Amino acid sequence: MVACLTGESGRGASLPCVDVNRATTREARDQVQGRIARNGRYQRWVLLTALAGMFATTFPVTLLAVSLATIAEDLGTTETVIAWVISAPLLGSAIALPILGKLGDLYGHRRVFLTGFTISTVVTALTMFAWDPLSLIVLRGLAVVIGAATIPSSMALINSEYPRSQRAKAMGWWSLVAAGSPAIGLVIGGPLIDAVGWRPMFGIQAVLSVIPVAAAYLVLRETPRRTDVGFDVLGSLTLALGTGGFMFALNQIPARGFDPAIAIAFAAGAIGLAAFCVVESRVAFPLLPLEFFRRRNFTASILAALFSGAAYMGGFILAPLLLQSVFALSVSATSLVMLVRPASFSATSPIGGSIATKIGERPVAMFGSVAIAVALVLLGLGGTSDLLILVVFALVLQGIGNGTSQPTITATLSNSVDEADLGIASAAQRMAFQVGSALGISTLTSIYGGTEEASDFLTAYLVGAGLAVIALAFTSMIRSTTFDDEPNDDDSARTEVGGLARR
Repeated sequence: MVACLTGESGRGASLPCVDVNRATTREARDQVQGRIARNGRYQRWVLLTALAGMFATTFPVTLLAVSLATIAEDLGTTETVIAWVISAPLLGSAIALPILGKLGDLYGHRRVFLTGFTISTVVTALTMFAWDPLSLIVLRGLAVVIGAATIPSSMALINSEYPRSQRAKAMGWWSLVAAGSPAIGLVIGGPLIDAVGWRPMFGIQAVLSVIPVAAAYLVLRETPRRTDVGFDVLGSLTLALGTGGFMFALNQIPARGFDPAIAIAFAAGAIGLAAFCVVESRVAFPLLPLEFFRRRNFTASILAALFSGAAYMGGFILAPLLLQSVFALSVSATSLVMLVRPASFSATSPIGGSIATKIGERPVAMFGSVAIAVALVLLGLGGTSDLLILVVFALVLQGIGNGTSQPTITATLSNSVDEADLGIASAAQRMAFQVGSALGISTLTSIYGGTEEASDFLTAYLVGAGLAVIALAFTSMIRSTTFDDEPNDDDSARTEVGGLARR
């Protein structure tokens, strides 16, 4: 049996074919990695492989969003209940991200990436057979939370192969997929559900995931393992309590108001984070060293991610309500208009990352924050002036703002820590963005209040613009990094280990 990886080599040949009848699995993997390394394309293959894995685990998010009514009817429940198919994974992944990121730092990001991706694929296939709302929520939640391993590990795997001066560019492509995969899910969601139903959708996702799993096994090299550091169990538990409490409260406030359960969740979150700080200051091997927060670029990037996430996602959730309430657009027309935002986000992410490598991260991140703030103001003004074209322009500008700011914020954060801490740093940034997203959605929807009045949309969007201005203040604190002493040729930073080029 002959297995081939197809792709472009130095002279356009396929990469490479391996006779698996005569080679062990490890030998086949070594042959693939050796061939790619010799052709000088290893960085590109790592980038493509990691992004393929992330795409496979993230594109169903919006696909599910357009099918909630269908799923609820089929399982004999309400849309409010079945909405936990989306909410529960968001809460769970926010808790799991730092744990998975740290596990990658300690035991190898390839191991965590492959393990999480493989288990997530199997659970996704099992989701086809969900027999009631609870089983669907649990199975989908497990698939997404375990699949969250692909997020910090993919970022760490990419950043470990790219020199610091090129990380903003690489993160631009990462952001392209992060924004583009849900957009693709939005486009294909309705027709796919109509054609095959919602159950086969999970089977299709599982089948499609097999290819990137196999590619990841063959292509990815393991990052160094830490045998001298233990895992911070108590820190993980207290951070999970803190993050989970705040995420639950922020997620449920728009629907429940500030009831006793929300108050308890906020209290649990505050206690959890306070306990986390105490634990991290005392343990020998902290989950997230508090010393990181004394680094200007780390703290500025974390807070910029939090508030830009709040502004961006708060505006994101209000936009379809604005289009349907003020402009009386249908659901289909609203979906088409909304596509311009992820499209501009995806298109500008690689550009923003490339520009940041030339002029520095700070001005690019600041431009992105300004663009988001202006876009939110224009969204509110478009509603009050009944100008749909202004709303469309604002959506494009909002996508441009996030597309330019996120890669540079991510790269700045990665460059502020050592190679051994890339996983936990990446996870912390994604967690901050998710907490900020919950904060923005809760705040803006509460201010809007469901009145369907253009003036109330304007008020909410002005508050969102204020959140973007806070993000701007933190991006202005970023110090652009210089790489005068870093080799331009990536291969010059590699040495031969075991017959393969390793960093």
